[in-house]
Amino acid sequence: MRTHVIGLLAATLLVSVGSAALASSRIPQISGADRGAGDNWSSVDADAAESGYSRLAHINRSNVKGLRLAWWLDLPGSVTLEATPLAVNGVLYFTNTYSTVYALRATDGRVLWTFDPQTWKYDPSKMHNSFAANRGVAYAHGRVFAAALDGRLFALDARTGKLLWCVDTVPRHSAYYVTGAPRVFDGKVIIGNGGADFGMRGYITAYDQVTGARVWRFYTAPGSPAQDKGHPALERAAKTWSGPYWKVGTGGGPWDDITFDRKLNRIYFGTGNAGPDDPAERSPGGGRNLYTASIVALDADTGKLIWYYQVAPRDAWDYDSTQQISLATLDVGGKRRKILMQASKDGFFYVIDRVTGKLVSATKIGKVTWASRIDLKTGLPAVQESAKYWRRGAATVWPAAMGAHSWQAMSFDPKTGLVYIPYMQEGLRFKIGTEKRGFNVGSVGIRRVTHGPRDGKGALLAWDPVRGRAVWSVWHKTIWNGGAMATAGDLVFQGTADGYVDAYDAASGRRLWRFYAGMGVIAAPMAYMAGGKQYVSILVGYGGSSAVWGSLMNAGWKFSEPRRLLTFALGGRAVLPSLPRPEMTVRVLPDPGLKIDPAAVAKGHALFEPCAVCHGLNLVSGGGPAPDLLASPVALNPDLMYAVVHDGRLMEHGMPQFANLTHGQIMDIYAYIRATARSVLATQNRESVRRP
Repeated sequence: MRTHVIGLLAATLLVSVGSAALASSRIPQISGADRGAGDNWSSVDADAAESGYSRLAHINRSNVKGLRLAWWLDLPGSVTLEATPLAVNGVLYFTNTYSTVYALRATDGRVLWTFDPQTWKYDPSKMHNSFAANRGVAYAHGRVFAAALDGRLFALDARTGKLLWCVDTVPRHSAYYVTGAPRVFDGKVIIGNGGADFGMRGYITAYDQVTGARVWRFYTAPGSPAQDKGHPALERAAKTWSGPYWKVGTGGGPWDDITFDRKLNRIYFGTGNAGPDDPAERSPGGGRNLYTASIVALDADTGKLIWYYQVAPRDAWDYDSTQQISLATLDVGGKRRKILMQASKDGFFYVIDRVTGKLVSATKIGKVTWASRIDLKTGLPAVQESAKYWRRGAATVWPAAMGAHSWQAMSFDPKTGLVYIPYMQEGLRFKIGTEKRGFNVGSVGIRRVTHGPRDGKGALLAWDPVRGRAVWSVWHKTIWNGGAMATAGDLVFQGTADGYVDAYDAASGRRLWRFYAGMGVIAAPMAYMAGGKQYVSILVGYGGSSAVWGSLMNAGWKFSEPRRLLTFALGGRAVLPSLPRPEMTVRVLPDPGLKIDPAAVAKGHALFEPCAVCHGLNLVSGGGPAPDLLASPVALNPDLMYAVVHDGRLMEHGMPQFANLTHGQIMDIYAYIRATARSVLATQNRESVRRP
């Protein structure tokens, strides 16, 4: 098929975004073998179509009240847990925080083997690029595939855990990293990368499952003219950039979801944000900056571009389009159409004809102010002038850069015809220059903004993709919650940041079952059959981006509290040890005799900003992915802190080494931590006096 700009191929079938022109039969369907997971859950999102749906119905809305904990496994050393386990022939496979692969017996959780890629030893520089997290493994033909934070893709024998091969998918000692799960298809395994925030040029690569040899690679942004010569897709993309963009940065890394369409033999994936954030900095003469913030369709055999649709042209708000892409067949206007669906970070729910690449509909799923609508004739967003901070100097938009929907899995239920979306609502202020009350990304300062009563909250939305509206919603106390799974038992499961795993009636949203996990949940559940019994498993470990956003995502969990894999079954009899409750009070360690230099505190505050990605903005920790420094004995002892920060004493446990920092700079950071601790402790003491 001829490559084309999707925005110029209008879908004449529809007349307005979210309009009743989407009238159709009530029950969409996923075609054939792609209709969810059965006894095995063999892909991160259930199947190649990324449905997030289980066909199992032994656990259903009539008996779910009898669901109990069957077994559990402590995961010492883990913090952020984002993966969804796979279940294949009675064995569970998953990754922990640091990409260690586990194989467990599915009936009782007995560990069969583990494999630790040891990023801290192989390429510790990668530990500076992103907080440690990993979203899972892939399985095919007796092999388990996973990727380390440093970008190595490795294949393991599924029975023994023996390393079969390992390849570097990104350059060593670079700003690239990998947190996503690979996918498998037709003898190949495919993986993308992150690094767009550092301006790294994104790409996606397919490798041979048996040998690890590279089969093809597709770049999501152009390189220099010399690099692009002879590559038509990149030469066309280069025309949408200006200036020496390849020297400044491009971005577009496909860091998460990848979907395989067996019937059309295509790969669909979303690309990351453009970087640097400020479009006037990276491409001063204008341009859409392809193929960043886009949904891309490639030929699965060759990696050649078939079509693309750019969700956020000339992205300036960190609106990655890497969220889950689910395939289905819908009745639209009386016609059966093969479509793909994405609840994008930018707040719109996109339905696209996956054969032609034509936009079918685009509807707001919540509070969206950066664009008023998506024009169905051109495919382009009607960007509000008030959102263009590069012209105005500052702007406030919804959704925030965390997205209305992020990497947490959604689920499509072919029985109800609904998509269940973990939704988030928060605004963000962008400012050219330094933002003293937030943090800075390159030349752009950002800070979160909360206006309405539901800002700072999350919800589970039951979304009708045909009519473009929510059928029901359940609002949570917290914003950063887990992914969703729908089942043929008429249930939807989701974990929450405040420590619960819930099951809802898929048709009405009524909560039917709840389990207190004693730790926040951001991963998605899955279901499988083993020994004639249905199980539901979920990884429980709060963290991820919780530190970056300070108090917004602070759900009261502590870094030291246990992370686990929990598995449920009807009639289960396991009991967890005594469970902690969320605690917002910081357990500050005092140092009353220390003399603190205000000048050192100011310098330390500036130096600490990169540390906030893990330890929390303004030292407000969200419970992960790193300790609360106000309560850390390491941050109370200057010699020990130097050994940890400069010498890398805790690298094996996830703390990067910063050998580039001098002793004086580390002592400035120490002064900033101690001054903040003293201030927080004084506030706590005043508040305790006021209490009756």
